[in-house]
Amino acid sequence: MTTETFSTGEPSLESRVQSLGAIANRLRRHSIRSTSAAGSGHPTSCLSAADLVAAVFFGAMRYDVRDPDHPGNDRFVLSKGHAAPLLYAAWAEAGAIPKDFLESLRTIDSELEGHPTPRFPWVEVGTGSLGQGLSVGLGMARAMKLDDRDARVFVLLGDGEMMEGSVWEAAELAPRLGVDNLLAMVDVNRLGQSDPTMLEWDLRAYANRFQAFGWNAIIVEGHDIAEILTALRMADETEDRPSVILARTVKGKGVSFLEDAEGRHGKALEGEEKEQALAEIPDVEPELEPSIPPPIGDRESRVGDRASVHGDWQLPDPEYALGDEVATRTAFGTALARIGELDPRIVVLDGDVKNSTRARKFLERYPDRFIEGYIAEQNLVGMALGLQALGRIPVVATFACFLTRAFDQIRMAGISRAKLDLCGSHAGVSIGEDGPSQMGLEDIAMMRAIPGSTVFYPCDAVSAERTVELAIQNQGISYIRTTRPETPTIYAPDETFEVGGFKVVGSGENDRLTVIGAGVTLHEALDARAQLAQDGLDVRVIDLYCVKPLAVDALEAEIREAGGKLLTVEDHYRAGGIGEALAGALSPRGIPVHSLAVDELPRSGDGHELMSLMRIDAAAIVETARELTG
Repeated sequence: MTTETFSTGEPSLESRVQSLGAIANRLRRHSIRSTSAAGSGHPTSCLSAADLVAAVFFGAMRYDVRDPDHPGNDRFVLSKGHAAPLLYAAWAEAGAIPKDFLESLRTIDSELEGHPTPRFPWVEVGTGSLGQGLSVGLGMARAMKLDDRDARVFVLLGDGEMMEGSVWEAAELAPRLGVDNLLAMVDVNRLGQSDPTMLEWDLRAYANRFQAFGWNAIIVEGHDIAEILTALRMADETEDRPSVILARTVKGKGVSFLEDAEGRHGKALEGEEKEQALAEIPDVEPELEPSIPPPIGDRESRVGDRASVHGDWQLPDPEYALGDEVATRTAFGTALARIGELDPRIVVLDGDVKNSTRARKFLERYPDRFIEGYIAEQNLVGMALGLQALGRIPVVATFACFLTRAFDQIRMAGISRAKLDLCGSHAGVSIGEDGPSQMGLEDIAMMRAIPGSTVFYPCDAVSAERTVELAIQNQGISYIRTTRPETPTIYAPDETFEVGGFKVVGSGENDRLTVIGAGVTLHEALDARAQLAQDGLDVRVIDLYCVKPLAVDALEAEIREAGGKLLTVEDHYRAGGIGEALAGALSPRGIPVHSLAVDELPRSGDGHELMSLMRIDAAAIVETARELTG
């Protein structure tokens, strides 16, 4: 066996094809062994894509295996995440991990999870919820363009996930962004999990769809290494638009009783079947040992260097006077524009509502760092996940209700331990006449459910600007809930805020009840406090500007000092909202929690009238406070 590798000299095409074919079979054998050891997994999905992965990893990709964070590395995104054993096998052949480690697949102490997550250092984002990888790759490709890196993104999709709308959201936008460094590959093996796919092997139909969106589409025989290499070269030479390789493959390729066989998806091989499968897959040494050439350029730090996640900037005090009527959505936009000057890593993504969310203020000052993603929220969040993987700080802004469309992408961002900031505007019934389809009333519950998330709900302009600052400097996923109506500024410009904090905005020595509000209901609580004081009933009012995490000990102390009873009021459905969050934290400590929340389907109308109808206004607080203290 020669010691020559792919990264040295100019081996002949014949040698390259023979060697890549041999490596592809190695990947197949690794995938069978590891899934059999685990007793579960998707070996047939790995077998169909092995030739594609071998050709990309060892015939096209540039990567410093010892330095996964190198900003010049090409990136590989396995959108069909159930083929994770194939991905791990490729990295093992590249020298990233020992080959015998592959048999730890799916065990509790292993980084080799059933679907890839960033616990494995050579994976940037979690995949496996299908239909998301192309959006992630698009975000990565855009980040590379912003950093002027000569690097590429390879995304491997399965044909089953081509039914997902998020795939086509990304496909439609990619040519507009000019990401000729994005290469998608579709493993068209005809079979889904339970049935054949809709298009089966109609590769021309797939090509027509991509070409209609402006892609360079190349059809290949997916088990012909020479064809794949030619397609990879053609894609690399294509300028001004992305490319897609549509590969006709056979599910279970290489094993006679698995090839194009229905009913074998997601089933590991055992006993004689395993041995027969391994006997059918040639175990031939490649003429050229697998090796990945290093990335182009040095490792100099640039704006999006993933190694530098946090800045040391501090936002100057905002310029608002007490009593100024400003919508929190407006303050959000102002803060974004101000912070954009301090931190060049920030990229804002909009869903065609920048005039409403006020994200337009950022666009006006930093157009190169603004992505108009149009009305495609799943792709917005998917792109943000890719951007943050390469060191950018993405801020996604749209209506709170529309973010629910992207909950799966947000969920996967949590699994990916992503640094991601989201702003949902037009929250609650207080938006008024637009009606229930436009009212974010589930968003707090949604965002609280994400592991490690932080949820902010500012009530005025000052707290809005400060929570934007906190979110951008915060680890993990942060959500900022903003509202449409103008509200009075109650905080001085130099007021300080913190993650997990709250503010006591009204208190006295004779308080008999604590009322906790946030956003618009905080102002209703203050109005109610003034009315109750005229009747000799003193209540304490707390602004819960950070809904998650909760400073439970400090909250408990304040509530007990004010008589031990608590009333929460929120412009959100009861399920999963502020009241339930506090009940879960404080009820076990012996503090009863009473809540006012949106308990019925709202309708169009004046915002103040709707808050009254839903019983979350000052009048409802006054009535309930009297009942609780009577």
